[in-house]
Amino acid sequence: MARLPRYALPGQPQHVIQRGNNRSTIFRDPVDYERFRHDLVTACARHGCFVHAYVLMTNHFHLLLTAPATHATGKAMQSLGRRYVGYFNRGHKRTGTLWEGRYRSTPIDSERYLFTCYRYIEQNPVRAGVVARPDHYPWSSFRANALGWPNPVVVPHERYVALGGRVLDRLTAYRAICDVPFDRPTLDELRSSIRGGWALGDEHFRDQVSTSTGRRAGPLRRRARLSSHGRL
Repeated sequence: MARLPRYALPGQPQHVIQRGNNRSTIFRDPVDYERFRHDLVTACARHGCFVHAYVLMTNHFHLLLTAPATHATGKAMQSLGRRYVGYFNRGHKRTGTLWEGRYRSTPIDSERYLFTCYRYIEQNPVRAGVVARPDHYPWSSFRANALGWPNPVVVPHERYVALGGRVLDRLTAYRAICDVPFDRPTLDELRSSIRGGWALGDEHFRDQVSTSTGRRAGPLRRRARLSSHGRL
């Protein structure tokens, strides 16, 4: 089956995910994490992308980013891959691909799901059992978004800035958002969008994405099937 083209939605937040080949390790020591963040900042600056939230796990990473132009995300990810994979292979005396295929990206309805995606990304280490609280994990954007720690990777989204007129107000409001636990339907919806590569939003948002991009933004609706008696 032919792969669906990636979404091209300038200005629309995207959830980007990349995994290690066969779920292999892509970060082996703290220097690797630091180098990746440096390369990420460089690639995004070159192509005008803004990272609002991220987490770097042992064998994969998540980004919530906004791209200003149609192909900016792809170019930034390509630049990041060239820089980091070259560094990783040299440093760890290996050859070949590091990634499991191409990266995945899904557009996010910023009105309804932006902060849901923020939380999903930054709480990944907690769900994985790596730490008890997101602020205990050093390789994510949580400390920047919730505690105000300096982080060169993070550029606040306009809806984050709108949480409060002062920095302290925004941090307090964001922590309150993060204190809301995930319910099972929301997690299932997020994971379904990741697995299928579908836009994260309601049917209206998906229809808008389909119209704008010319590609399907959600799974095909099930067609009614007739039984042998001609009834459903």
